[in-house]
Amino acid sequence: MIAFVGSVFSPYYAWSGRGEPENHVCINVALYTPGKSRWMMTERGRAALSRDETHFTVGPSALHWDGNALTLDFDEVSLPWYTTHALPKRVRGTVTVRPDAITDRVYDIDADGNHRWWPIAPDSRIAVSADGLDWEGSGYLDCNWSTRCLEQDFHAWDWARGEMANGDTAILYDTRRRDGSHGSIALRFDGKGGATPFEAPPCQPVKRGFWGVRRTIPCDPGHAPSLERTLEDGPFYNRSIIRTRLDGQDARMMHEGFSGDRFGSNIVRMMIPYRMPRRQGWRGGV
Repeated sequence: MIAFVGSVFSPYYAWSGRGEPENHVCINVALYTPGKSRWMMTERGRAALSRDETHFTVGPSALHWDGNALTLDFDEVSLPWYTTHALPKRVRGTVTVRPDAITDRVYDIDADGNHRWWPIAPDSRIAVSADGLDWEGSGYLDCNWSTRCLEQDFHAWDWARGEMANGDTAILYDTRRRDGSHGSIALRFDGKGGATPFEAPPCQPVKRGFWGVRRTIPCDPGHAPSLERTLEDGPFYNRSIIRTRLDGQDARMMHEGFSGDRFGSNIVRMMIPYRMPRRQGWRGGV
């Protein structure tokens, strides 16, 4: 799940000139099971937004922080494209994330501090009740914010988070920037919020999907990463589960690949509304 103010991947926001972020808000929810998938990402305007220090509401869905847990109650429409149902489907549910610890460090992912990332809770417990399913597992919570457009400063990036064999959580952030520099963040978290940087092994390629967006992940020399499942495969973005090896330990990672070059294309932006409708009119009216 991703909550947006100034929906970074929104073509409507880009076409508007990105001057009114609160008029382009969204709560994106994606559910994956062995038998079906659900994708919900409806952009709404300023009239649908309400927020304060502990609440964030967009239309029929809302996030609430009570000091110990972040809870999302959502009531959205899942689109049929690229999912496992033929018609739009209303999906309601609740997701609760309980952090083991809160970190206090924010990282720059570019050279000038225009794009920042805060891994708020690398280790969390998550409970999901939605679409007739109930389950619990490992969770993660972070936050990104920028003062410039992603496609202005990044050719591409690869991000991954997963649990290592010894119980630590590893997060990898590899960026290829338009200024010619390369950024690499590799962190281990101990479950209490303590972060230890480590030197990630060289990135190795993973098989590309239908749209051809590249995906790479660090992997120890002499080993090769393996693709377990592709969750999203789009013209500028993919999301996958990848198995790799870091510092002699096996790791199962949630991976995201992003192409700023592709995202900056007008042709690609014209495709996005099929997966991201806007509920209000062009100028955000009700």
